[in-house]
Amino acid sequence: MHDVPDNFDINLTEISKIEGSASLEVKIRNKKIEDLKFSISEWKRFYTQAIQGKPAVAVPQLVARICGTCSNAHLLCSIKTVEKALGIIPSSQTMLLRRLIYNGLIIRDHALHLYIFALPDLYNKNSILDFDENDPLQKQLLEDTFEIKEVGNRLSKIVGGRSVHAPYPTIGGFLTYPHIQELKNLRDTLIAVRPKIFRLIEIFAKSSFSLSLPNIIFNGLSSQDYSFLTGQLVSSQGNILPEERMSEHVEAVVIPYSHARGFTYKGSTMMVGALARINLYKKSLHAKTKADTKMYLDLFPSYNLFHNNLAQALEILHVIDTSSEIIDGISTITSEEKIPVHPKQSVGVGVIEAPRGTLYHKYEIDDNGIVQKGEIIVPTGQNQVLMEKSIHILLESLLKKDTPKEQIILEVEKLIRAFDPCMSCASHFLKVKWS
Repeated sequence: MHDVPDNFDINLTEISKIEGSASLEVKIRNKKIEDLKFSISEWKRFYTQAIQGKPAVAVPQLVARICGTCSNAHLLCSIKTVEKALGIIPSSQTMLLRRLIYNGLIIRDHALHLYIFALPDLYNKNSILDFDENDPLQKQLLEDTFEIKEVGNRLSKIVGGRSVHAPYPTIGGFLTYPHIQELKNLRDTLIAVRPKIFRLIEIFAKSSFSLSLPNIIFNGLSSQDYSFLTGQLVSSQGNILPEERMSEHVEAVVIPYSHARGFTYKGSTMMVGALARINLYKKSLHAKTKADTKMYLDLFPSYNLFHNNLAQALEILHVIDTSSEIIDGISTITSEEKIPVHPKQSVGVGVIEAPRGTLYHKYEIDDNGIVQKGEIIVPTGQNQVLMEKSIHILLESLLKKDTPKEQIILEVEKLIRAFDPCMSCASHFLKVKWS
């Protein structure tokens, strides 16, 4: 038994290896949780107000600045929203190229989380840079980290112009088109990194980290080809609805001590993200991915929150396989004529699967093409209620074991990292204040 006091204070003003900052206040009395408040403390960035009065065609590049990590998710979701409002149907070539940009984001963003944020926890390291270069596996993982991220960056750069804040995609198409040979040259590199992803998948599949919550409602945008960009909204309760109706079923919850809205699904605790997606429609993964990872996919559906990491690793393999197939199927890339934009009074709703979960944009546009009102619902906000609940459950179990406070902090950090929260979108992340 550890000599742990019945009442104690812990102040954690920073947490590493996440996107942004927030706060957690916990009061422990008689070895029980008297109060716990998980707060996203910097959401008030006023993007929905900033786009009011702006031309709808200018909004995508503006809202892309919500986040420097998943900017291309906001960019493509916003483009989709404006296109739906104005009745613009992009070409099949445009949709394929957008998917390649997005696959590059998934590779880079998931790799950032898994290699740099989550992997050090499995090896009891503070940082990936603390890995032992004399240990063959740790040295290999360090090399894998930068190789995988570079592949994702290159794919987004070739098609979108930059890996973040891509300048080429626009309403209806592209301002500049990629060179086919650059894509063909990248194809072999994509195939070459597959073994590295298998190594990553195996590591997270063998992880002993576990916290299962059996009553979660999983939500996601399902498509037959697991594209992240199109489909219908599905839930683990079996509900299927068009993306335009998302706001009818996802209910905002006012959290007085947080700057971010929390969300529930018809009043129940919900989760979005890679774990939700794999749980809901793993059958839609690329055939090659499914064949090569069957033993790992058999672990799903899973209610272990730490399996969000494994699900992200599986998604990296999926987008590598789909990108290779798309590139193989492209013989030419044609510079298409720009689709004319005709302003009209309308409402547009766009929903995609951002790396961390379902992303929702809605714009009300007047007959001059000016945005009058906007709404944005980001994944981390949707996961906020579950994050607080899971922290509470984890803390209860740690207190029963007389866990030292330093270890409590570490275990809470591991759990928070498993959600891969992006406070740059929801706003910014974690201070822990115990009293």
